[in-house]
Amino acid sequence: MPSNYGSITTQMTLVEKASLLSGEDFWHSRKIDRLNIPAMALADGPHGLRKQASEGDHLGLVKGVAATCFPTSATMANSWDVEMCEAVGKALGKEAVYNEVNIILGPGLNIKRSPLCGRNFEYYSEDPYQAGKLAAAYTRGIQSEGVGACLKHFAANNQEYLRMTNDSIVDDRTLHEIYLTGFEIAVKEGKPKAVMSSYNKVNGTYSHEHKYLLRDLLVDTWRFEGMVVSDWGGSNDAVESVKAGAHLEMPSTGYDSVHQIVDAVKSGNLDETVLDERVEEYLKVLYETEINRKIELDFEAHHKLAQKAAEASIILLKNEDVLPLKPDCKVAIVGDFADTPRYQGAGSSMVNPYKLDSTLEVMKQANLDIIGYASGYDRVGKCAHDKCEEAVNLAKKADVAVVYIGLNEIDEVEGQDRQHLKISSCQIELLEAVAKVTKVVAVISGGSVIEMPWETQCDAIVHGYLTGQAGANAILNVLTGAVNPSGKLSESYPLKYEDVPNINYYPGNERTSEYREGLYVGYRYYDKVGQDVRYPFGYGLSYTSFEYSDLVVMQDGVRFSLKNIGPVAGAEIAQLYIGKDQNLIHHPSKELKGFKKIFLMPGETAIVEMPFDDYSFRYYDVNENSFQIENGLYQLLVGSSSREIKLKGEIKIDGKTPEKEDQQKLSDYYKGTVSAVSFDTFQALYGDVVPKATWDRTEPLGLNDSLAQMVYAKSFLARTAIKILIGLRNKSVKKGNPDLNLFFLSNMPFRAIAKMSNGAVSIAMTKNILDIVNGHFFKGLGGLVRSFISYRKRGLN
Repeated sequence: MPSNYGSITTQMTLVEKASLLSGEDFWHSRKIDRLNIPAMALADGPHGLRKQASEGDHLGLVKGVAATCFPTSATMANSWDVEMCEAVGKALGKEAVYNEVNIILGPGLNIKRSPLCGRNFEYYSEDPYQAGKLAAAYTRGIQSEGVGACLKHFAANNQEYLRMTNDSIVDDRTLHEIYLTGFEIAVKEGKPKAVMSSYNKVNGTYSHEHKYLLRDLLVDTWRFEGMVVSDWGGSNDAVESVKAGAHLEMPSTGYDSVHQIVDAVKSGNLDETVLDERVEEYLKVLYETEINRKIELDFEAHHKLAQKAAEASIILLKNEDVLPLKPDCKVAIVGDFADTPRYQGAGSSMVNPYKLDSTLEVMKQANLDIIGYASGYDRVGKCAHDKCEEAVNLAKKADVAVVYIGLNEIDEVEGQDRQHLKISSCQIELLEAVAKVTKVVAVISGGSVIEMPWETQCDAIVHGYLTGQAGANAILNVLTGAVNPSGKLSESYPLKYEDVPNINYYPGNERTSEYREGLYVGYRYYDKVGQDVRYPFGYGLSYTSFEYSDLVVMQDGVRFSLKNIGPVAGAEIAQLYIGKDQNLIHHPSKELKGFKKIFLMPGETAIVEMPFDDYSFRYYDVNENSFQIENGLYQLLVGSSSREIKLKGEIKIDGKTPEKEDQQKLSDYYKGTVSAVSFDTFQALYGDVVPKATWDRTEPLGLNDSLAQMVYAKSFLARTAIKILIGLRNKSVKKGNPDLNLFFLSNMPFRAIAKMSNGAVSIAMTKNILDIVNGHFFKGLGGLVRSFISYRKRGLN
């Protein structure tokens, strides 16, 4: 490994320097043979490595090499188990080394701002503290093997709709406390080699060229020492990105971006010393993650680890003396999910599992009397009443029916947000019919929140989320009591979608997404206003019981006793929340500031300590542009969920007296009634002019408008083309097999035609295409020919 990267840059030509800051192909950076600079290999991998052996894409359309499919991030977050997350990260790191991958593109830790986000299965939590701690653990595990982790998607990337063109309009306090804190924790405690910028703008500036985010915050404040890579096709302006602190633009744009950087240096628009700095920072990561060893991989050991991870994450939501199932109990297995499982999400995180356990096969090994299986419903299309009747007839012969239900593949898709929170009506009709003839244990698969008015039909509910390749055995062990469930929800389950705080602001409009709910995301909202929920944040049952007692408040933390007072061994997730009266500035009623998972034998007592840290009492002061500690009295709340507080204490903290807010203007935020915040109230919180939310249809389309907006184009050909594309996309959804490529194409901006074409199309050519779209056919066509000739003539020079 070189010790002086500056000595390498002095040997490079200007073109060579610029060439290192964009890809060679879909998954590799460029190499420079004459200087022995190797390429860097990157691969998706939030819950399993997705290295594509041949043709590349980022939507899961081309299968990757066989790898271990661990539980998804949304699932692992329900374990609240830092050590388990680190162990899974270490296994991911080993598989990266085995497949000669330098950088794993994960973990993803964007906040679950809304349960409708189509990519929530790939993220941890609605809470930044929990998300940051778990992402840091994954990062430490991955990087313990010498490869790099890449935190994503930085920042405020919370919707899939028009994700490549949308502008997240969020006030500074909310941005820092909710949407950046998780990244801060993960950067400081995990020390990742890379961070991936998000597609969207943040308050008017694209993330990949956002100097405040990429340099002032990441490097100068958090002391990040890695590189910033764009999301695939997410770079807007190559030169501005380099200035702002970004390093690697992916995938390849041919030499188009290289030309832009070289021309900027020659014209004086980009200082060459800044370019040198980016190149040296990139080289540091490249050589620190260079794969220089061959290893043997124990896939069976990783499969067992995947099962343990799933077992630690499964949540028992309800149990009316049905579980664990008694030996020799007559059990009917019902539901298509038992035969065709949903064990992971779709899109760029889709893993090709080297092995997949089958529910129907593992059930044969159980000490249960399995009397049969019936599918009960069709996953897509009209309800199959004959299948429902068959399942009911089978259930009549059973003591218990274990009914497998969940979100279908089309319900959770990268590139598209969900339309509702319901499970398909066919599945619920089956559930209700079976409940009339026998006891029901519902086993749920899905990566995010669902409405559950039908829970009254169930005697027990086990939620596996998306359990990975070993999930079938993990679920079986929970059902039979071989494993005592210990997972707890990392997101709140509202009674109905209409209860969600940002129902009127999500997703955003054509141009912007206004974060009018402010700080009040998830439990911060529900607990503030006293809104009833189906299941609160941090909730989960066990086959045993725990007693909390003897809270001691110290200057550096809290201490309390936790005892297993039940009949079996089990693990409890104790949670520390801190609250403060809002005298001068508004606050949520309480916020998660600590958690610990403790395993106890029956009758065993543990003394649990939860220290305070840098995040315990701080708030973001918009007047000082920094975090401060407000003086005053704080409430310390220890419990088993955000609603089940077992112990209470308080502590007086010396700090700063904040400048008093205008409580009249911000009254909605003081009360927490944020579901119908007016434009004027939000603008008062935002502290600046809120930009226009919709596209002006009288204006011509530009590079940063989406292809979907061609419905407004002046060109008949453009309008026809997008109509056909959207028609094909919608047709694929109706068939139950959504074409992710069509979703990506319809939502991508025009600039992505150049950014995703592997150099076949330049930005100049894209501008000519826009002339055609905007009704200037001959001007655009002539310009396109000239730009093509000029681009090809320049080549690699």
